[in-house]
Amino acid sequence: MDAPATTSGENGIADGGGWFTPRKVPPAPSPDGDPETAEGREPTVVRPMGLPTGVDAARPRTDAPEAPAAQPAGTLEPGASAPPAPQAAWPVPPGPSAPWSPQRPPAPEPSLPGVAATVPERVPVQRPAPPAEEASPDALVIRRTMAEIAPIADKVTSYFYALLFVRHPEVRPMFPAAMDTQRDRLLKALLTAAEHIDNTPVLVDYLQNLGRGHRKYGTRPEHYPAVGECLIGALSKYAAAVWDPETEEAWVRAYTTISQVMIDAAAVDELRAPAWWHAEIVTHDLRTSDVAVLTVRPDQPYPFLAGQYASVETPWWPRVWRHYSFASAPRSDGLLTFHVKAVPAGWVSNALVHRSRPGDVIRLGPPTGSMTVDHTTVSGLLCLGGGTGIAPIKALVEDVAEHGERRPVEVFYGARTDHDLYDIETMLRLQQSHPWLSVRAIIDQQAHLQLPDAIREYGPWNEYDAYLSGPPGMIRSGVDVLRDSGIPSDRIWHDSVEELVVVGY
Repeated sequence: MDAPATTSGENGIADGGGWFTPRKVPPAPSPDGDPETAEGREPTVVRPMGLPTGVDAARPRTDAPEAPAAQPAGTLEPGASAPPAPQAAWPVPPGPSAPWSPQRPPAPEPSLPGVAATVPERVPVQRPAPPAEEASPDALVIRRTMAEIAPIADKVTSYFYALLFVRHPEVRPMFPAAMDTQRDRLLKALLTAAEHIDNTPVLVDYLQNLGRGHRKYGTRPEHYPAVGECLIGALSKYAAAVWDPETEEAWVRAYTTISQVMIDAAAVDELRAPAWWHAEIVTHDLRTSDVAVLTVRPDQPYPFLAGQYASVETPWWPRVWRHYSFASAPRSDGLLTFHVKAVPAGWVSNALVHRSRPGDVIRLGPPTGSMTVDHTTVSGLLCLGGGTGIAPIKALVEDVAEHGERRPVEVFYGARTDHDLYDIETMLRLQQSHPWLSVRAIIDQQAHLQLPDAIREYGPWNEYDAYLSGPPGMIRSGVDVLRDSGIPSDRIWHDSVEELVVVGY
């Protein structure tokens, strides 16, 4: 139990950080003000909406908006009492080999150990949900419930966690001590999945990634019934106007499907990959006052694809995870590189930029993300990278080069000022080495236009596949511009299909 997203933080594991043996571990400061709300690659790539604490949300992957302040753990609203457990039974899910109903989405099939084991299927930017007239009765009931609670989602979230921690105190250590930005991600992920219960491709992709990612928190099959029980308890209280036995049965069926897909994915992943990796920081290059390039060495092979990202936990903030894109294609020496921008009140980002040093040890979750290159085509690549969003773009360029392809690659590198073009020299060196690569820097304060608008002056792009990495606003406007430029939606790539579905992209 955790998607950000986000967040990209995520809730975490129950070990309290005792696994670390870093060379330098200054005492953790008391958090001042609000917890970070825009961790990770900043600007960041959009990721699944509401990824729970710890998964992978969102490139809220750490980049989701800050959640409302949570009530103290294990408390209810003034004057409220914990309702009795719902009538629906929540047996411990039987596991990956359990019988399934005819509508059950297929479990992920095993792959060869160590070969891109945690790499999800590549997914385009748009995967629309089925038309309303095709919605199942359960989907209609679930959406009616969600419409009822939408104006009071913060209250539903607070009550959900209060029930969970009061009725099942054993799960509290799995969550970070400060729940302010983390507390709503698990509930949002569950609601997002329930909303798309009829959209099997989106649902299965989302839940399998969630299930794999939750392994690093110590989530086990027996934890899911507790979450289901408290989810029903919170929904029945705040959606009382539309709640009836039919509604409860629909939610029980939906949650059973959701939990089983996640359990199956985690069980398959357990056969081929660890729940997490320890990684020693090898180099720490402070490019600007708030941007650092970190190179780390995992303690065991870490399979990933260029364009993906990983969740990161530091020794200074146990159980708080943030997401960062890989800034290079897979290397023969096994090293990984991340670009990190320290953001205001950013716990993890500030620790990585200002406190970490070579020799320190961090922890990595499994790789995820679908913004990868399709090497079966010869289409050109149009890449838009804003700020530290240039990191995965650089990885994609290296990936094309390593495959020996000569397809045209056009990179637009956006920044607010010259100072923010911290990696422009690297990109220009790549351009000098590869005649098929073109790099253009777009500086807002000089050009007086935003990065997505700048591409209107070039092109045409109708024969290109497009890749976007940057702030959520840039992603949304960029998608519109690219469509207007003649690129079909199914050839526009970036992370977070789920969030785009929710916002209408």
